[in-house]
Amino acid sequence: MNFDKTPGWMDWFVGPSTPRFKLPPGSVDAHCHVFGPGAEFPFAPERKYTPCDASKAQLYALRDHLGFARNVVVQATCHGADNRAMVDALIHSGGLARGVATVKRGISDDELQALHAAGVRGVRFNFVKRLVDFTPKDELLEIAGRIQQLGWHVVIYFEAVDLPELWDFFTALPTTVVVDHMGRPDVALPVDGPQFALFERFMREHPNVWSKVSCPERLSVTGPKALPGETSGARPAYRDVIPFARRIVETFPDRVLWGTDWPHPNLKDHMPDDGLLVDFIPRIATTAELQRKLLVDNPMRLYWPEEA
Repeated sequence: MNFDKTPGWMDWFVGPSTPRFKLPPGSVDAHCHVFGPGAEFPFAPERKYTPCDASKAQLYALRDHLGFARNVVVQATCHGADNRAMVDALIHSGGLARGVATVKRGISDDELQALHAAGVRGVRFNFVKRLVDFTPKDELLEIAGRIQQLGWHVVIYFEAVDLPELWDFFTALPTTVVVDHMGRPDVALPVDGPQFALFERFMREHPNVWSKVSCPERLSVTGPKALPGETSGARPAYRDVIPFARRIVETFPDRVLWGTDWPHPNLKDHMPDDGLLVDFIPRIATTAELQRKLLVDNPMRLYWPEEA
């Protein structure tokens, strides 16, 4: 089956640079995706976008190039609740990948067990209105109760302005809750302002809440380029995101994760160099201890607890 990409869709960055930052041994890219290939794993009819193909082989080649040991493959919204492409990536990883699925209320216990056997350890609930249609909260709570019995967690994707509206629902979830990309704060606002303070309070008051400090390329206003007077060799990308991510890493060091977000769906202005993204890590996790927690200890504890 042939699929035409959404007009203006940006393909992932070809030929990423080699990071200057040497990742700790055993590091996990805890947020990435596969798209299709569409000829093998068709995209969902109800999707809001049609991406480029981004295969498991390309993902794992990037893993090796950047220096990661493992991946967590998150179900892409363009595949809906058809998890076959993600599961196929897990099966062919040699045990070096775990997954986060999208499921619906009608899924059977046997189907959940099959996902678990393949390496799935969580489900994702998406509240970004431009990406998905609304799912009733009672259905999501029912799913959360069922996957709790498997020891899975819930990943939530939302935007900062919607946290007050979603607070009661999120705090009712019975599992570990992992927030994608710090809840997408507006980094043009002060890090000490009320919007980000609410997110910090959310994590402080609810010790089951974790956060991914990923996707500076989605949040940044200053972008990937050097400012006037700086040399490009300084690799100062996404500087306006640093105070936010560093605050979360230093305040909640045992509940943070990091991932590339490859192949970077739905970006509009630029496609990031994944090597540059890796070099962002020591700017937000400034000590070897914080780096090991972020990249090794925390993802292993959540996704490979039998080895942690």
